[in-house]
Amino acid sequence: MPQRTAIIAYDIHDNRIRRGSLRTLREWRLDGQLSVHECVLSETEAAALFEYLNDNLDLETDRLLFAWVQGHRPILARGKGRIAAASAGLVRVA
Repeated sequence: MPQRTAIIAYDIHDNRIRRGSLRTLREWRLDGQLSVHECVLSETEAAALFEYLNDNLDLETDRLLFAWVQGHRPILARGKGRIAAASAGLVRVA
C-alpha cells in the first residue's frame, strides 16, 4: 500500500493526554514541533493513528487535524525564507 505525507496537528488541554499524543506521534513522524507533525503513512496506518489519537479527546475542548499533503500543490510560506536543499520546493521559513 503506498504511503503519503500527512500533517497532524492538535490542541489538547489535558496535559496527560497531550503528552501521550506527543509520545505516540514522535514514533511516526519525520519532523515536527510540539503540536504539529509531518508523518509518512499508508491509508490504513493513518486511519488507525487518527482513531488512536481521537480516543481520549474531549470534544468540547480539544481539536485534532489530519491533512494529506498533496505534492503537486505549490508551497506557500510567509516570513523570511531561504532554499534549504538543492531541489526546488524545499524552503525553510525562519
